[in-house]
Parts: sequence; C-alpha cells; structure tokens
Amino acid sequence: MSLDGIGDVVDAGRRSGYAHLRELRLPTIGRLVSAARGAADALARPTLWPTRRGRWQPAPRAARRRATGRLRVTVVALETNSFVPEPSSRAERSHGLEVLHLVGGRAHLISSGADGQMRSAAELTPGRTRVVGGTGEGHHYLVNTGDEVAVVVRVSA
Repeated sequence: MSLDGIGDVVDAGRRSGYAHLRELRLPTIGRLVSAARGAADALARPTLWPTRRGRWQPAPRAARRRATGRLRVTVVALETNSFVPEPSSRAERSHGLEVLHLVGGRAHLISSGADGQMRSAAELTPGRTRVVGGTGEGHHYLVNTGDEVAVVVRVSA
C-alpha cells in the first residue's frame, strides 16, 4: 500500500501554491494583551497622552514600538462624561482580534445590539486587559465614567 495517490496526506504540512489555500497567521490573544500592556506602560507619562480628545488616533511611536508584527495600536483620550464609538472593523478584517487596556482614568465599555438596546456594560479596570469580541451586530462604546480624563489603548490585528 502506498500514499502516493493521496495528495492530502502527502502534502500535509507543506506550503500550497494556491493563494486561496494559504494559511492565515493571526496573532494570539496573549500577544495582543502583551502589546497592549507594553503600550500602556509607554503611555504612563501624561505627556504622551493625545491632546485631541474624543477620537481614536494612532498611538505615539513609543507605544507602537511595543507591538511587533502586524498589530495596530490606537489610543483615545476622553473628557469627563464623554463617549466614543469603537472604530468600525473593515470587512476584510472580520476575523480580527481586538483588546482594550485602560491607561488612566475610569471608563466603561458599553455594548449595544443592532436595535440600539444596551446588552452589557463592563468597567475597564486598571491593570487588566479586556478582549473585545463582536459578531458584526451592534456596537461598542467607550464611556468616561470618572471625574478625570480617561485614556484607553486599543490593539487590534
């Protein structure tokens, strides 16, 4: 008996010449969390916090250096009682991962359904990274619930 006629078994582990069969290498959640913690450590100095409030923007270079590979690091600063929607994910990145890490202040992540009804509210706690999942239905909002500026770093793949 020979395996010569069974292509799936013989070619297992080898690279395919077909683009549609290529392997997608997504970073692990641990790598995203590590990058978010490193970026938050770099942003510990308030001099690096964004001056423009209420908008997601690329993190300063010192924070982006902590993320290796094809990770995107963004940051937002929110004034008291303000909110910002999560950036909409691109259709081609529907399989992507995302984590949030609180740098300073106090904030909650609000999840709402496609109908606008609130599904959940979760506090972002200092020193902990929150994995954000989504099915494409509904929206996420970050809300500053403290009495000082809240800064949140977001790492996505």
